[in-house]
Amino acid sequence: MIDEAGIRSAILAGAGAVVVKSTNESEAAKDQLKRAEYVALGADWEPVTWGAQTPREATLVSRSGLTPLPFEAWLEQNLRMDRLAREHDCLLVPSLILSDLETATEMARKIAQAGFRALEFNIGTPYASQAAKGAVSTELLPERVGAIAAAMTAAISIPVWIKVTGQSERVPDLAAAAFDAGAESVVMAGRLLGLVPDLETQAPLLGTSCGIGGYWNLPLTCHWLATSRARLGPDRSLIGINGAQNGRDVARMLLAGASAVGLASAVMMRGYGAISQSVAELDAYCQAKDMSAAALVGVAADRRKAFAQMPLLDDHWRQFIPPTL
Repeated sequence: MIDEAGIRSAILAGAGAVVVKSTNESEAAKDQLKRAEYVALGADWEPVTWGAQTPREATLVSRSGLTPLPFEAWLEQNLRMDRLAREHDCLLVPSLILSDLETATEMARKIAQAGFRALEFNIGTPYASQAAKGAVSTELLPERVGAIAAAMTAAISIPVWIKVTGQSERVPDLAAAAFDAGAESVVMAGRLLGLVPDLETQAPLLGTSCGIGGYWNLPLTCHWLATSRARLGPDRSLIGINGAQNGRDVARMLLAGASAVGLASAVMMRGYGAISQSVAELDAYCQAKDMSAAALVGVAADRRKAFAQMPLLDDHWRQFIPPTL
């Protein structure tokens, strides 16, 4: 959500919270937006039309960037949108991406002093290895996550949401480090890096490795949510991102342990109506199950079993061997 009109549209569409496009002090990060490119790919990895008709199974491939606004202008825009959000029972969440930690904490202090109610601190972008040095960060070590989160939570008194990478086998450890350092919520997990060769040009699509996301990532996100809940307990606030396309997907992430769920590519490709439609679909699911959204949180995660706990099925596996020639 970069432009004010987009932020306004998301609020009016019924989002419970809107996370605005991140900023930091890096000019290289702002320059990255001018080089940004986006494409939607179908199941055959070929481009499909971008818009309301984009299929649910499309994969979003992108070279993204940060807001082009100077920090003070970005802050002023967000203050206007925060006033609107409060009128519509919505939480407006400024987002910072780590470049220099000292500068990030100073920006965070200005955000808190301006009266915002929460801050997302993104330390898990997919792009750090591909972007200009120091533009953004992909933190992979729990010790680093803990130190960074501790510096931010010590600098401001408003709730801090730490956004962690999905490019790790230690996502629950990253989450634990953030919570131990005082984070209120952990957002999991950031998109992955991928490369798609173009069969016609035989070059990488969009020229390089890109951030990728799509419906297929929902099982990965749900796994990290469930394993993080098992590690941390049921009282930690986890925010699921990457893979939800509609209200039923939101329900799936709630069942896996999320206390809130973010939509991004569905809105980018199909418009702000995806928000209100998803809210209606979630409401319909809850009514059909006679459960509140809050009651869904962690139900599937808490029923998850280890492989060794599953029942013996003898030679059941033979039914899945393809016919021999």
